[in-house]
Amino acid sequence: MAYLVGHREFFSLSFQVTSDVLIPRPETEALVVRALDLAKSMSGPLQIADVGTGSGILAVCCAKHLPRCSVTAIDLSPKALQIAKQNAAKHEVAERIEFVGGDLFAERPAEPTFDLILSNPPYVASTEMPELETGVRDYEPHMALDGGEQGTEVIERLIPQAAERLKPGGWLLIEVSPNNVERVEQLVSSADGLQGHETIVDLAGLPRIVQAQRQGG
Repeated sequence: MAYLVGHREFFSLSFQVTSDVLIPRPETEALVVRALDLAKSMSGPLQIADVGTGSGILAVCCAKHLPRCSVTAIDLSPKALQIAKQNAAKHEVAERIEFVGGDLFAERPAEPTFDLILSNPPYVASTEMPELETGVRDYEPHMALDGGEQGTEVIERLIPQAAERLKPGGWLLIEVSPNNVERVEQLVSSADGLQGHETIVDLAGLPRIVQAQRQGG
């Protein structure tokens, strides 16, 4: 377990991680890059939600690299939120991040609030959990990994909730598994008010970041 405790470099920033949160992975960096690119095309102050923040990587990176944004970082795990708060304080962005404990958007009203909603949700199918590397399976939190029978149990609830809370023209970015990307794309295409966009591939050329935009912008 010791290898999980300490700092991990991500997007030129160092993050504290423990066994209560996932280890930063290169695939997630693609999500941050895309979020920053989209933010450049938006005017005015930005409202960003990081759903399932874990160690706070998405929230902190956005707050650090986008001084005009405010971030809502949401997680069901109180221990994960504590790590996220520590990382935000370390990088001096805690004053622009609101930390919320809850299941997805349960603690947020269903109204168009956010310009960007980002999420690295649990997306490993339950049947695939025993096949994960030992260091992942035995020491990283299963709640942040196990996405149910098809790996999309959380994502199925996230997409309609996100659609309700995006401003017109706002974007939803979700990190997924290549094994369930088609299922997630179908969920996006059938969601009221969302228009799917081309899925972004990771450094290995695998489909990884599903994109959707709220219509009306």
